[in-house]
Amino acid sequence: MRTNEKQHLRLILNGKSASRNDVRTAVSAVRSMGHEVSVRVTYEAGDTVRLAKEALRDHEADAIDTLVSGGGDGTIHEVVDAVLHELEDGAKPPFAFAVLPLGTANDFARHIRLDPADVPGCLRFAARASAKPMDVGEVNGCCFVNMATGGFGTQVTSQTDPKLKRVLGGAAYLFTGLNRFSELAACEGRIEAEGFSWEGAFLALAIGNGRRAGGGIRLCPRAKLDDGFLDLTILPFPRSGKVTDLLSTLLDSGVDGMKNGLIQRKARDINIQTANPVQFNLDGEPMNGQDWKIGIRHHQIDMRR
Repeated sequence: MRTNEKQHLRLILNGKSASRNDVRTAVSAVRSMGHEVSVRVTYEAGDTVRLAKEALRDHEADAIDTLVSGGGDGTIHEVVDAVLHELEDGAKPPFAFAVLPLGTANDFARHIRLDPADVPGCLRFAARASAKPMDVGEVNGCCFVNMATGGFGTQVTSQTDPKLKRVLGGAAYLFTGLNRFSELAACEGRIEAEGFSWEGAFLALAIGNGRRAGGGIRLCPRAKLDDGFLDLTILPFPRSGKVTDLLSTLLDSGVDGMKNGLIQRKARDINIQTANPVQFNLDGEPMNGQDWKIGIRHHQIDMRR
């Protein structure tokens, strides 16, 4: 469904993209449709959170229909997390969210069938598309929109040079992993969910609201954004020791290319304890710890998708 009503879009724009001609074209195109677009540009760390909270305050005086995250997966993560933390527990934001995909991977944007190469089209979509209820994941009180990942694969993602990602795409993660392989080892942990318990060494795990992470790798291929469940994928550490082969298959084909040993479950609540500190990435943003309480907020936000 589409809406033809005049909208007020507040665009929180990652400062790295402020000078892009396609972004300026996109804003002009949507304004020419009769919509209002107010732009706020980030400059330094903390600006995204501050501007997201500012949008809530501004909504009281000048109703904002849609809060648009102009950046990558990390930007939509920061915007949604900041808004939800500002509201009382369980309260639903007064506006819908939308995405203007300007990042390197844009995994969430691709999940909702946006084309990062067509920036004006994406912003027009934000103005016209209906807002649909969507779930939000939560890890130790921090929200994520697309996916939380942990383990060896997560360390590879966070340690990959952004310049290398732009040149090599998903292959950059394998390149970095191989260069740092001697420093990385299996993660030992215990994972529990409703009617499910697993303990052992894992190479990587993913908890998906969306389906892809790390530049398009299908880690949770059956995840849905609005079904009230998170999709858990565990990749046990291979006994044969052929870690590079396993990681290569994962990058090439996602979990669909794994024939044996993969563990997948749907769950509402997941508890993870690891023997040593492990890094989790929430939509690409890192967290460290050993005890993880993970849950789903069913239909917590509305997303134009």
